[in-house]
Amino acid sequence: MSDFGNKIYALKTTANKERKVVDDIVKLLKDHPEFDIKSIMAPDELRGYVLIETPDEYARMEQIVRLIPNARAVVKGETSFEEVEHFLEPKAAVAGIDEGTIVELIAGPFKGEKAVVKRVDAGKEEITVELYESMVPIPITVRGDNVRVIEKAQE
Repeated sequence: MSDFGNKIYALKTTANKERKVVDDIVKLLKDHPEFDIKSIMAPDELRGYVLIETPDEYARMEQIVRLIPNARAVVKGETSFEEVEHFLEPKAAVAGIDEGTIVELIAGPFKGEKAVVKRVDAGKEEITVELYESMVPIPITVRGDNVRVIEKAQE
């Protein structure tokens, strides 16, 4: 429990609908000011869950679950700040990406293409890749947050 009397609850959601649940909760707060939600978080690493900080009680969170379409349940009990603190620290966009890793480009003109990482520049948070199915290997430099890791490099 935080110093402000707030509690952190974990809401179980439909898989891959975490952002939609957050948006729906924000809309709900505009129409229902009786809900006292201080913050909402849907970390990418925490699939299927949304974290809510509020001074409200557990029963109030159950009401939200009934009002939001893709919210499934409230996890019993409170979540401690120590359990969620690491989600609040920014990670480098290239963290976990090494040379030889197979990635999919998720933005830009080559969106949807698979590529092999040839070089990682952690300082600029950029990676240089070569498209997987290209006849001529052309190095392309992209931002680290414009790729999704498909397969880690073999050790």
